Amino acid sequence: MRLLLVEDDNHVAAALSAVLSRHGFDVTHARSGEEALQALLPDSGAPFGVVLLDLGLPDQDGFEVCGRIRKRTTTPVIMVTARADVRSRIHGLNLGADDYVVKPYDTMELLARIHAVSRRTAQPDPAVPAEEPAGGPQPPLRLGPVTIELPTRQVVVDGVSVSLTRKEFDLLALLAQRPGVVFRREQIISQVWRTSWEGTGRTLEVHIASLRSKLRMPALIETVRGVGYRLVVPAS
Repeated sequence: MRLLLVEDDNHVAAALSAVLSRHGFDVTHARSGEEALQALLPDSGAPFGVVLLDLGLPDQDGFEVCGRIRKRTTTPVIMVTARADVRSRIHGLNLGADDYVVKPYDTMELLARIHAVSRRTAQPDPAVPAEEPAGGPQPPLRLGPVTIELPTRQVVVDGVSVSLTRKEFDLLALLAQRPGVVFRREQIISQVWRTSWEGTGRTLEVHIASLRSKLRMPALIETVRGVGYRLVVPAS
């Protein structure tokens, strides 16, 4: 797999590139946001499988780079940064990042996340049926003021369309198909992230927080302490 490493610290990049190369990755190192964007141009060679994006770049903020990457390609982006606060995590995911890793990190953890992101972006979305049901198009899910169109992956709240990332939609669709039912954290991670790796739990929490914020309905997704989450059908 080709991997684009966006990191301005040459020592960090060299060490990480060596590890990634030993695990079979063909690493291209970009030292700035503009260099990364140039590397992602269609005529720059075979496409990259994953982008590892540091946020502290010399020419522009990594969040800005992520937004620009997402406008031109669907290549998975993993943010790798020392910014550990939840607001930064949510902001990165809202911009289209597929995952968020906080420095310092364990190398095996990073490799696991790269492989997990690669698997889930290469496979069909779990909320979308493989083929149209025999009875015709799948009807929308209506939960009070919330309408979820599974075939088109659109969400409308009180008549206003809400823009969700790929994983946010998958997570909402999973919970919405069985409202009131408690989904265990492990079950959600398995079905939405297609992995059983425990480190994905923090990513799940961030996605839940982001969904509550975007839908402006904090009570829609209820935390069942020690178990998981369930969708609570709001009053119309």
